[in-house]
Amino acid sequence: MAPVLQRFKFVFFFLALFFAACSPEHRSEIAHKGVQLNAMFGINAHEWDFSQQPSGANDGKIYEPKMDLIKSFTSVRHYIDWDKLETTQGNYTFNPTHKGGWNYDVIYERCKAEGIDVLPCIKNTPDWMYNTYPSNQRDEDNIPLFNGADRTKPASYIDMAKLGFQFAARYGANKKVDSSLVKVNPKERWVGDGVNQVKIGMGLIKYIECNNEPDKWWKGKRAQYTPQEFAACLSAFYDGNKGKMGKGVGVKNADPSIKVVMGGIAKPDVNFVKDIVEWCKKNRGYKADGSVDLCFDIMNYHMYSNDNTSWFGNFTSKKRGVAPELNKMGKVADSFVDYARSLGPNIQVWSTELGYDLRDQSVQRAIPIGSKSALLTQADWIVRSALLYARHDIDRVFFYQLFDQDAPGTNSGTPFGNSGLVTEKGRRPAADYLVQVNKLMGNYFFNQTISTDPIVDVYKLGSKVMFVLVVPDEVGRTAHYELNLKGAKSAVIYTLKAGADQAEEKKVPVNGGKIEVEVTETPVFVQPVL
Repeated sequence: MAPVLQRFKFVFFFLALFFAACSPEHRSEIAHKGVQLNAMFGINAHEWDFSQQPSGANDGKIYEPKMDLIKSFTSVRHYIDWDKLETTQGNYTFNPTHKGGWNYDVIYERCKAEGIDVLPCIKNTPDWMYNTYPSNQRDEDNIPLFNGADRTKPASYIDMAKLGFQFAARYGANKKVDSSLVKVNPKERWVGDGVNQVKIGMGLIKYIECNNEPDKWWKGKRAQYTPQEFAACLSAFYDGNKGKMGKGVGVKNADPSIKVVMGGIAKPDVNFVKDIVEWCKKNRGYKADGSVDLCFDIMNYHMYSNDNTSWFGNFTSKKRGVAPELNKMGKVADSFVDYARSLGPNIQVWSTELGYDLRDQSVQRAIPIGSKSALLTQADWIVRSALLYARHDIDRVFFYQLFDQDAPGTNSGTPFGNSGLVTEKGRRPAADYLVQVNKLMGNYFFNQTISTDPIVDVYKLGSKVMFVLVVPDEVGRTAHYELNLKGAKSAVIYTLKAGADQAEEKKVPVNGGKIEVEVTETPVFVQPVL
């Protein structure tokens, strides 16, 4: 994961971006399909966030106090290091994994029971692969192929594509996979910690993400794909390059219903995706309906909202996070959504990393505002990010991340060491707010925006209506808004409260069909009572 640092070529564009960033975001005029709000409440996590107890012991079981915290969210992006599944080449383990002894079956079964969708993100290169490089070039972030392999050829990525097949065969919904192609190594674990068994079509996973941040420019060329190289990798992972790589290769050849998510790109530039599509046109061709035969089902990008997004940021930047509406997050979202629509009605757009840090030195930190602590600002900006992405038709969001990356009392110096939405002691306000909003209106769909300052969004669920109002600023500004409730006799105003399970509610009369709402930088919710 990395902060988004963009550089542009023309001074005119620099200045245009500067002035745009200094004013509330303006929603582009696009026809909204209506996104269900609870799809915006995902979280990034690791297997030890489910199983490992505070003592560090891993007994392979779900640790209930942590599970209670995970249930604050509607979906989980599960970071998986490849070597946990395939510690030695061709020997696959899942329950338990050879490395670490994690029980993935147990985790995924529990998530399904709780109604939590899981996005496994298979990332990093195993040592049996990167050790083929010279000693000074060995890194788990290397592109996943053996030293000397042609980075432009799908066949070079066959090992990752085989892993995708095995994973999909086990956790997908297709029970008719040829059992002779499904491999696990029951002895690939020391005695006493369980034995792996072949399982097919467990029906636990609907999505798989291929790699994480494939455009790692900060790691050098060994870790940074070009779009064309990543397209080759995706094509192998997706369906064994249209089945050309043999049996037992590619996710779709195990379960065609699983959606393949392209690895979230760190630099949110839709041109990276456009280049992948061009590769598909040339190398995969077109389907019978005339659409491009793509090697992904879901576009995916990362964007952390901060104030260092251009060259003049070196002079004006306070090196911190900023409110989501004051950056270009909305415009970036529109660029991906508009392009996805041009490819066909079924291509979704996800953002699988965004968030804010709490360390004073972080370039991604949330700031105290007036009487609000940084914790409360983080909570405001997290909820407002979810609302912004629903407003711009992003299909699913995963915040970074569940627990802090850094253990209490430690400082890794990274911008994301204290970005957790929960701690071992319980939820932080950001998670409190998401829980409250989900309970209040998680199953509602975004309908329209009727004001941009303050922002007033309309959500609907059948005949029910909810208005969401917020001031898109970061200085403690307030506003009054006359809300037309069109014949309602009364209304319920909901306000978010840190440390609570439910939003506070207050019933107010409606006079002349309208009410006056005091709006702050914390979203407020108004439901008319007919």
